[in-house]
Amino acid sequence: VQLQASGGGLVQPGGSLSLSCVVFGSIFSRSAMGWYRQAPGKQRELVATITNGGVRNFADSVKGRFTISRDNTKNTVYLQMNSLKPEDTAVYYCNARNALFDYWGKGTQVTVSS
Repeated sequence: VQLQASGGGLVQPGGSLSLSCVVFGSIFSRSAMGWYRQAPGKQRELVATITNGGVRNFADSVKGRFTISRDNTKNTVYLQMNSLKPEDTAVYYCNARNALFDYWGKGTQVTVSS
């Protein structure tokens, strides 16, 4: 199983970015998918999750600005990030889990700076 995240980059405050994570392996439909982030010197934290039934959960810090979605036909989970702030700067990681497994991607850097 591999999780491949993409879409990170440098964006100005107030801008938008869209992250994608493709899951290679036959686990996607059985997985809750999530995005987490880790800023320098800080612990990894939850950003957003979506269950295989489509139930979404967001960190308070991103509510109203970020959305998470999944396409089960493409084994892909997306994170749309709007109104980005400098404090959103971090490495963003994709996660796939259920009661039996917990897989992580390598991460993609998001930098919000003018």
